Amino acid sequence: MAKIPSPFKSLSADRRSWLVQQALVRHKGAKALYAQRIAAKGGGFRVATLLSWPADRIGKEALRLGALTAQDELELLQLLYVDLEPQYQITFLDTIGVTHENGVIPDELEPPYGERDAVVRGAEAVLAAHGDEGRHYLRTLVVYNLPAWPGLDSVVSAEG
Repeated sequence: MAKIPSPFKSLSADRRSWLVQQALVRHKGAKALYAQRIAAKGGGFRVATLLSWPADRIGKEALRLGALTAQDELELLQLLYVDLEPQYQITFLDTIGVTHENGVIPDELEPPYGERDAVVRGAEAVLAAHGDEGRHYLRTLVVYNLPAWPGLDSVVSAEG
């Protein structure tokens, strides 16, 4: 059976690069963390040298070397779908009837966040309104958080 690529790795190279750049700009410790990971991969650069590089160069090198962990990928996807492009999540949550503020679900809500029929309606609304970008968002939920969204896998699979 073929390995299913992660939702992050299924993004285009330009989109992954843009997303890493956004993380480097928004998260104070990201540059140092990625510099450490790059140095650990080898290639002769010290962390101090890497920290002198501009953020875009650090990001490109981190991607080129595969210096991101699975947790980094998940955090980047959360950044994408909650902070940068919440429109997919807003459509989904509004259709289901889940309380949120600009796509952010309150911490006190417990999964599952909706009944199967409502989740299916929400997924169909995302696909109708957002096309392939919406499909990628839904696929991300299937891969990382399917128990919170019963029935989502009947609309979109983990294979994208």
